[in-house]
Amino acid sequence: MALFRTVSFAESVPAIEGDGVLLRTPQMNDFAAWAQLREQSRDFLTPWEPIWPADDLTRPAFRRRLRRYAEDARSDLAYAFFIFRESDNTLVGGLTLANIRRGVAQTGSLGYWMGAPYARQGYMTRAVRALIPFAFGPLRLHRLEAACIPTNTASIRLLEKCGFVREGLARRYLCINGLWQDHFLYALLSSDPRG
Repeated sequence: MALFRTVSFAESVPAIEGDGVLLRTPQMNDFAAWAQLREQSRDFLTPWEPIWPADDLTRPAFRRRLRRYAEDARSDLAYAFFIFRESDNTLVGGLTLANIRRGVAQTGSLGYWMGAPYARQGYMTRAVRALIPFAFGPLRLHRLEAACIPTNTASIRLLEKCGFVREGLARRYLCINGLWQDHFLYALLSSDPRG
């Protein structure tokens, strides 16, 4: 039955165009911009992310990251994208559709990060809105899930603006910044109206 088959892309995952943003898979030539933006945004991102490994911003670690991204996409487990501002091709953040589950679930989990200089300018909202048709179209998912720390009001606004519905609270759901933290759980179904 076609609904339960995994997808495959002939050569690589296609770039996704949105309203003033472009989503594409990370490449080795993105390393310098990525490392600079992540370092510049470290304090901004720390409360919302797992603890970074000591070598996280090194070229070898980035190369390993790219290999994992490529293998995950080939295996239809996850799809990672960097977000670029279309007007000048500046890297502004990233998002990943991960934990893809096929069969009776047909679902995946959305995660994202935004560089501090580009926060609260609408780039992530536009990126998520661009990703949704890809998830429900070529990937044939039925449901997108996302989780956010209850104090992350910017993330809550983003998800609700994009049509995600809060479904509950997961206690001590993810280890963020070294602590097991509660998360609000959100979901968007392929049949839901878009925000």
